[in-house]
Amino acid sequence: MSNEKSRMTVADLMVKDVITISPMAKLREAMELMRDHKVKSVVVEKQSPNDAYGIVTYTMLLRTIVHEEGDVDLINVYDVARKPALAVPGQLEIRHATAMMLQLDIKRLIVTSDNELQGILTMNDIIGAILEKMDT
Repeated sequence: MSNEKSRMTVADLMVKDVITISPMAKLREAMELMRDHKVKSVVVEKQSPNDAYGIVTYTMLLRTIVHEEGDVDLINVYDVARKPALAVPGQLEIRHATAMMLQLDIKRLIVTSDNELQGILTMNDIIGAILEKMDT
């Protein structure tokens, strides 16, 4: 087997079933989505074909609630989201995605193709793959 074929890509580890939310949704809805789907982040939808995706995490929500002493029913997702979210192509080697995440101190990357959402890659996905490989 050649080296090129054995290299793992982002597409090999990404989660394809991504939970998304409207930027105009309230924080409460984002928190409920995360709780109900047992995820720590949601992708914020684009408003037009040329727009960028955003991301909201538990940490961002909690920081906003504490900092603003905010009411989760008054603040929109748009006000807290990191937008644009850092996006990578599925063909990117996992080692490059991991290096990027470590250098930028982020735990999630959005995976896109032609500016359309394909999935999400998290540090947990990468660690899980490493542990699985160690067990074999």
